[in-house]
Amino acid sequence: MREREATRKYLMEFGGAMALYLVVLFCSLRGATHVDEGLGRTLLLLSPMIPIALVIWAYVRQLRRVDEFVRLRNLQAVALAGGITAGFALTWGFLENAGYPRLGMFTVWSVFAAVWAISSVVQGYCWPLRR
Repeated sequence: MREREATRKYLMEFGGAMALYLVVLFCSLRGATHVDEGLGRTLLLLSPMIPIALVIWAYVRQLRRVDEFVRLRNLQAVALAGGITAGFALTWGFLENAGYPRLGMFTVWSVFAAVWAISSVVQGYCWPLRR
């Protein structure tokens, strides 16, 4: 499969899953205000994870479509994001001992996602220059 066609398929799958995620997220947050606390509300608030499973599925399918070079770049970007996020989380953990506020997992995920995105873009522009 050509890279352009693979990218088009990925963007359709990923975009559709993200659109579904936004709809389910909006509905679950709105609906949760009308549901009493308990298992039903918890399940309702967890329902956006179903479209997120589709997002992961789209990403895995894309990794299988692309060649080894692109897979390597993806792996390097994810590894760098994981390492920087681990360093950030460890540092912040020590700062919490000094009285800094606790950070939620959404913050940790945001750091990971931002570093992943930035490293992917930087690799895309700088990799050819390294040879």
